[in-house]
Amino acid sequence: MQLLQDCEGYVADREQALAGLRRYENEATALEIEQSNDAVHFLYIDKIAEAANTFLSGFPGTCLYAAKANPHPALLRLLWAAGIRHFEVASIREVENLRRDFPLAKLYFMHPVKSRQAIARAYALGVRHFAFDSLDELRKIKQETSHAEDLSLMLRLSVSQVGAAYPLDHKFGATLMEAPLLLTHARQIAEKVGVTFHVGSQCLEVEAYVNAIYNIANMLEGCGVEIDMIDVGGGFPISYPDMEPAPLHDYFDAIAKALKECGFEDLEIFCEPGRAMVAAGGAVAVRVELRRGQSLYLNDGTYGSLFDAGQLGWSYPIELYRAGRLELPSEMSLFQLYGPTCDSIDKMQDRLSLPDDVCEGDWLIFRHLGAYGYAMQTKFNGFYSETVVAIENDAEFA
Repeated sequence: MQLLQDCEGYVADREQALAGLRRYENEATALEIEQSNDAVHFLYIDKIAEAANTFLSGFPGTCLYAAKANPHPALLRLLWAAGIRHFEVASIREVENLRRDFPLAKLYFMHPVKSRQAIARAYALGVRHFAFDSLDELRKIKQETSHAEDLSLMLRLSVSQVGAAYPLDHKFGATLMEAPLLLTHARQIAEKVGVTFHVGSQCLEVEAYVNAIYNIANMLEGCGVEIDMIDVGGGFPISYPDMEPAPLHDYFDAIAKALKECGFEDLEIFCEPGRAMVAAGGAVAVRVELRRGQSLYLNDGTYGSLFDAGQLGWSYPIELYRAGRLELPSEMSLFQLYGPTCDSIDKMQDRLSLPDDVCEGDWLIFRHLGAYGYAMQTKFNGFYSETVVAIENDAEFA
């Protein structure tokens, strides 16, 4: 009976989450009915719930969704309906938006450099978990929370980025040599003290997490400082055409084993998935506005949803929807893709292989852009899209 009640509650929450969001059976129907002048963002309802459940049931600790990956209100509501109650935030706007829409959510301000106003405002809104990576930041937190005695402070450590498709080193993180002094100072002012690290975005090496945990254990053993929490950060990968990572459960199992072997299994354990939580749960359709030889001019680009595809040269699963045309056998050809802005750097780094008959009015659907697609849009030149629709059955058209 309890299972039935939980299922009914989930369905009710999910229906509420989708309120006001147009829903379609597939992408083709959505594109034909929407007739959007801008790119169209798709949310795949079941895939979002499935990814959330993977982390909630498999990770050996508490899962914080990294709101920066995709902060669209409908997606956040779908994650809430799936059971996500903890969120990693990086700015005061993320704090305020989540607190407004999810008053019962637990928020973790994990950006290691924050303005004084942001710290004070976040504390006033109930945030108690803060990250830092320097004595200066620790001093700011202490002062702007009026020497609060209920803080949970997490020291951001710099760890190896080997195995990361998108390294995140150099900018943040204290070294293991600096850590003992910083943890000692944090212990003097905080109710709980912990460490956090990030192995880099789209980490393809399971051992990266294991090595970081062992290095932290060795550091703590050498300095005699005790901690209450470990946050293994984000970086969990998904499958792209040229990147095939191990299953997420391999990461979870390896992390759990390392935590146990290092004597950390009784601590509070956290992770911060962003990409792995929502990438497969979204896609972006962009329209061909002009074909000039082997060049295609699109209505979205690197100043919009295609930043990673353009600036980083990442490959995404791509499908062509031939608007109003019969799909006939076609040879594949290489095309240079350009975005819509005036800037000449608004283009894809690499040429993409597409059916040779692609033409004006066709749509290219970039899959696995539920993360860092909608979130990366600027409004440069007035090109951006607020068109977000739900796909109910996750059916992939041929």
